[in-house]
Amino acid sequence: MHLLGSCPDAAGRTKGRGMQRRKTIALTPEEQRRFLEESHTIILTSNDRRGYPHSVAMWYVADRDGTVVMTTFAKSQKAVNLRRDPRCALLVESGRTYLELKGLLIRGRATLDDDVEHVLDVLERVHAKYDTPGPAEGLREAMRGQAGKRVVIRVRPERVSSWDHAKLGGAY
Repeated sequence: MHLLGSCPDAAGRTKGRGMQRRKTIALTPEEQRRFLEESHTIILTSNDRRGYPHSVAMWYVADRDGTVVMTTFAKSQKAVNLRRDPRCALLVESGRTYLELKGLLIRGRATLDDDVEHVLDVLERVHAKYDTPGPAEGLREAMRGQAGKRVVIRVRPERVSSWDHAKLGGAY
């Protein structure tokens, strides 16, 4: 069965209306930026040593250019995985019903940065975004001990897929 009456080509791929539909529901660059900024948790997927996906929920911040930045402990499994193979995927999604589904899938390569000041910069930004308890004043110095054990994970998008089923206007 093929969606929207589209016909497969010799390789089994569908053409025509399916591609138009994909374009119809895609988020614009501005919608992508706003969705990424406003979303709460992102799923980071790295590849373990056997090649299996390793997915974890992360708090993050996004730069204006779409780069996604977060911190983790330097010895964490995700950091180990990303040092070995920097290819990764990030997923943010929302919605409970079909017509509410909205998401952003970002594929890219991660870089890890263990500079304590850079880690502190990201920790401060994450603290501000998530409004975590405690005073903002003196936060940097309070987090300095923890920052020495952490790294920044920076993912620059190489390929982005997005969808917003509300753009279908009630049609499946």
